[in-house]
Amino acid sequence: MKGSAKGRYGLQFMVELAMQAGHGPVLVDAIAERQALPPKFLRVLLGSLKADGLIRVQRGPSGGCELAKHPSHISALEVLEALEGRLGGAGLAPKATHGARAVHELWNRSIEAAREVLRATTLADLAARQQALEVDTQGYSI
Repeated sequence: MKGSAKGRYGLQFMVELAMQAGHGPVLVDAIAERQALPPKFLRVLLGSLKADGLIRVQRGPSGGCELAKHPSHISALEVLEALEGRLGGAGLAPKATHGARAVHELWNRSIEAAREVLRATTLADLAARQQALEVDTQGYSI
């Protein structure tokens, strides 16, 4: 399973929204600046995240984005699959030819294990970990 820029940036964006949860809509440009991500690219991701019911987008002077659900109710897997489709699809595993069945089984087990880790990890988990790392790295909270 190879992570794309779409998935990585989208997950970073969503973790930032989780860290700002409860404070109202956040401007995409503010998130882009804080996370050093391209704002135009983030705007492209908004449609998929909104269509899957993960974010709300509010236009206007007090507009921005916010999570549509509590961060503890959104898994990393949901975010990645909203952006990239089902992870671990049939095209990723090697063909199960007679001589490659063991490799095929291993590949499928590893994909399912990765999916389980992503399913079990929520945005709240990632936001808490990110905040702890920021405190640890800088000696203070930002």
